[in-house]
Amino acid sequence: MESAQHIKQRFGIIGNDDGLNRALEKALRVSATEITVLVTGESGVGKENIPKIIHQFSPRKHAKYIAVNCGAIPEGTIDSELFGHEKGAFTGATTNRSGYFEVADGGTIFLDEVGELPLPTQVRLLRILENGEFMKVGSSKAQKTDVRIVAATNVKMNEAIKKGKFREDLYYRLSTVEIHLPPLRERKEDIPLLFRKFASDFAQKYKMPTLRLDDGAQRILEQYRWSGNIRQLRNIAEQVSVLEKNRKLDATTLRNYLPNMGSQLPAVIDRSDKEADFSSEREILYKVLFDMKNDLNDLKKLTHELMENESMTSVQKNNPELIKKIYGEQEDENKTVEFITPESKPQVHSSPASINQYDYAETVIEEEPLSLLEKEIEMIKQALKRSHGKRKIAAKELGISERTLYRKIKQFDLQDDESE
Repeated sequence: MESAQHIKQRFGIIGNDDGLNRALEKALRVSATEITVLVTGESGVGKENIPKIIHQFSPRKHAKYIAVNCGAIPEGTIDSELFGHEKGAFTGATTNRSGYFEVADGGTIFLDEVGELPLPTQVRLLRILENGEFMKVGSSKAQKTDVRIVAATNVKMNEAIKKGKFREDLYYRLSTVEIHLPPLRERKEDIPLLFRKFASDFAQKYKMPTLRLDDGAQRILEQYRWSGNIRQLRNIAEQVSVLEKNRKLDATTLRNYLPNMGSQLPAVIDRSDKEADFSSEREILYKVLFDMKNDLNDLKKLTHELMENESMTSVQKNNPELIKKIYGEQEDENKTVEFITPESKPQVHSSPASINQYDYAETVIEEEPLSLLEKEIEMIKQALKRSHGKRKIAAKELGISERTLYRKIKQFDLQDDESE
């Protein structure tokens, strides 16, 4: 039985991570069997090495090994590629064609990105897994094939099944044994080793001295997220090898080659500062709410006084500021502010942390909007009646500009009350 270390040397696999070692040991154990294997892991983690290992240490090692990238073949031609077609099966099918499953008879097929297969193709694949039969496109004759299937995917299969994009029965057929390869960010100790290997390879390729990492650069490599995994690390190593004259790489230089370095590194969040900011915002919000409540109390007081005394004159004399507050008047008579009505009430958009506070604010605002609106209309009607429809006199009595009064008359449809 081959050891994991021997497999690494033979296939050029770098790393001592436990997850990687377990994956290699699994591949060795299942290689001598006919079990169907599903290799999972993120894009760029090296999933293509596992089916090669399984094939090379299996009884089929002298037969054909075919790797098929299912995501790279158009949906309209993938059935023809995998299963072949008969002459005249479709436009352009001028001859009979053998598919991969026919060509690889007795060997191994690696279906990379199997999660991208269309549903009709999944049905055909399921039939091969169940009884080894398939039919060419355009043929009604079943053919037999003896092929071992190893599949790989970076798709979360449980989610794909729930969304109806992948057949559950096919998933269980493919994943008799599942081998998972960990992402590079979970193999922190392997990252410098891989970088040095790539740097050495590119130094030989481009005939230049090998790059060396200082301690700071090594820490940066280990901290970076590597969303593209080994493939991304290899590309970075090639870029730096070609572009940098200084062959000793420091952290500052390396940062320039790592995209989104600031957002990728782990950040230490000072929660005490966030809590302090939230507390400050909450205090401001409470103050605003209390001010609104006081304004509403003043409006209630004015409304009560008006109900007891139909004359507006005494109210205007005793509460000029309150009158201005109702109508939103500013020092500039030409500048007007819309009066809040149920139709024009602003919507409050809040974050989840402050929903309850804004709910409270809305409760306060809606305390008595209807009676206040009716009282405003009644005040305008009475003023117009006393001034015999003279808007200038009525506006002066109400303590507002003539322009504002005109707008209010139109807003509340009081045209019939004018006799001007």
